[in-house]
Amino acid sequence: MSTFFKADASEFLAHGHQRIALGVAYNGRHYHGWQRQPHGHISVQEKLEDALTKVANEPIKVICAGRTDAGVHASAQVVHFDTLAQRPLRAWTHGGNMNLPDDVAIQWAHPVGEKFHARFAASARRYRYVIYNHPMRPALMDKEVSWNYRPLDVNQMQTAADYLLGTHDFSSFRASACQANNPIRTIHHLNVVAAGNYIVLDVRANAFLQHMIRNLAGLLMKVGTGEAAPEWALEVLMAKDRRVNAATAPPYGLYFVDAEYDTSFGLPKGPLGPHFLVPWMNA
Repeated sequence: MSTFFKADASEFLAHGHQRIALGVAYNGRHYHGWQRQPHGHISVQEKLEDALTKVANEPIKVICAGRTDAGVHASAQVVHFDTLAQRPLRAWTHGGNMNLPDDVAIQWAHPVGEKFHARFAASARRYRYVIYNHPMRPALMDKEVSWNYRPLDVNQMQTAADYLLGTHDFSSFRASACQANNPIRTIHHLNVVAAGNYIVLDVRANAFLQHMIRNLAGLLMKVGTGEAAPEWALEVLMAKDRRVNAATAPPYGLYFVDAEYDTSFGLPKGPLGPHFLVPWMNA
């Protein structure tokens, strides 16, 4: 199926402009999410736009594949922007990184045409929620992973996860402030993987509701501790009511790891992150 989006007039390239796609990684612990915020709250978008504006010597506005919440990380966020500035690709990567804080980094730059849109041309998005499952908290990975000191049963969690596959109304998994018009989403896979002391929830879907993955994680951890049976996942799903679900899991273990596009765009691909999982997970 084609992933080309149907552009409105505002999405067409203005005369003389070019469209550039970027791969961006960031540690979200110090940011109030991806989206530019009012009242002085810093965001990843603000830092990236400010850095690119210095390279282009003109105002730059970026659009991303998936907006992340406060404290959430990304190993492979994808953005695009339009510019009149004629720069070698190296200027966008190296020049951009020179103007970025250490916890945000441009990974690659690639020219794309007006048929590309970081948000609307993406056919799927993929996240990984990383749980450090150990009696003692992970000091060196503070705010980079979630922590659950109670032993989690991966097999029970996977059984519960399987009930959530496919196309459903995920109202029980959306934040009360979620502004999406439609709660219907399609989960292509939701795998629960043991990786050393980590348990990784690897989820791929066409799109996600606000807090959807963190609410999935909260439910699966409740099943993993034995507080609820795997079948409870189906009960929660069918209820279409956020109040019946488990508590929302913390943001810090969540990573945006992939956005999928038509191969004709030729975007670079690297190993799925986060980097410390690569020895265990490379698919």
